[in-house]
Amino acid sequence: MAWNEPGGGGKDPWGGGPNSSGPPDLDQIVRKLQERVSGFLGGGKGGGGGGGADISKRTIGIIAAVLLVIWLFTGIYIVDPAERGVVMRFGAYAKTTEPGPHWHIPYPVESVQLVNVDEISSFTHKAAMLTKDENIVDVELTVQSRIQDAANYLFQDQTPEKTLRDATETVVRKTIGGSRLDFILTEGRSAIAAMIQERVQSLMNEYKTGLLVTSVNMQPAKPPEPVKEAFDDAIKAREDKERLENQAEAYANEILPQARGEAARAIADAKAYRDRVVAEAQGQTSRFTAVLNEYAKAPEVTRERLYLETIENVLGANNTVLLDVPGGDSLMYLPLDQLMNRSKRDQAGMNDGRRDLSQPTTASTRVPDPRNRSTSRERSTR
Repeated sequence: MAWNEPGGGGKDPWGGGPNSSGPPDLDQIVRKLQERVSGFLGGGKGGGGGGGADISKRTIGIIAAVLLVIWLFTGIYIVDPAERGVVMRFGAYAKTTEPGPHWHIPYPVESVQLVNVDEISSFTHKAAMLTKDENIVDVELTVQSRIQDAANYLFQDQTPEKTLRDATETVVRKTIGGSRLDFILTEGRSAIAAMIQERVQSLMNEYKTGLLVTSVNMQPAKPPEPVKEAFDDAIKAREDKERLENQAEAYANEILPQARGEAARAIADAKAYRDRVVAEAQGQTSRFTAVLNEYAKAPEVTRERLYLETIENVLGANNTVLLDVPGGDSLMYLPLDQLMNRSKRDQAGMNDGRRDLSQPTTASTRVPDPRNRSTSRERSTR
């Protein structure tokens, strides 16, 4: 039965007297609550009004201490190895903490924002651009970056990622616009990518975005589709040119050393021939001088010796032999050429076992004596 219904006893739920026409007294309600809390904490109901006030102050102190401890514990935070903790005091940057456990003054005095500095983010940039030699080329590249300075990333630039994209587009257009098409399409791709990365990072540092450009990967540049076939033909012609140049260079490297060797050998042979001719000339000169000296001493003897040497040189290669006959005016002529041929035939016959002994082995003929002037004149007349 409810307290306000008929027969309910006329008492309110707060332990007051019979129900009156007004609402319950708030002071009385608070007093009742204090008494119950004091009884719960062991204070009892005795002790008068002063004891109740002391118990109430002690309870409030304990509750405040518990709340203070809980509040202080909320300032403990842990930074992971891939993160950095940015501490803000009343909304302003205070410091950056490294990985590990840390404590800060809890909210609302300080707050911490954890930033992942190892996460790699990337985006792809595609555009058709004009080169230095006024050709259009399609460029595609991928830019990868990560957070280098967490404080700058949070507070210096409102949209660091957008700033990075805009800076990349600006740098790419400037770099491609300052390069020729042949350089972009062939060996210049890696150099252009490195140049773009360096310039973009310089802008990021200037704008204090806190971002680090880790890599710029540039895809092979392509000409516009309507002129792609013509560009392919030009590239093929350039490759053929380089191949022919390499072949010519290899041929030159093979021929030139051989030609140099032959030239050196010809020069050496010429020097040897020169030295030999000079030596022979010097020897003949020395020999002539020696003969001249001997001729001055004994002209007759020298003349006779020269005559005999000349005859010996002239007739040395002849197969005719002249024999001096004592007391005669002619010489014995021996046909040594026939004798030698006969000897070869006899040798061949001996090998066949048919040696022929019927033919004469010697022959003699009387010839004039060349030292006899009359005989010489007679021979010349004949």
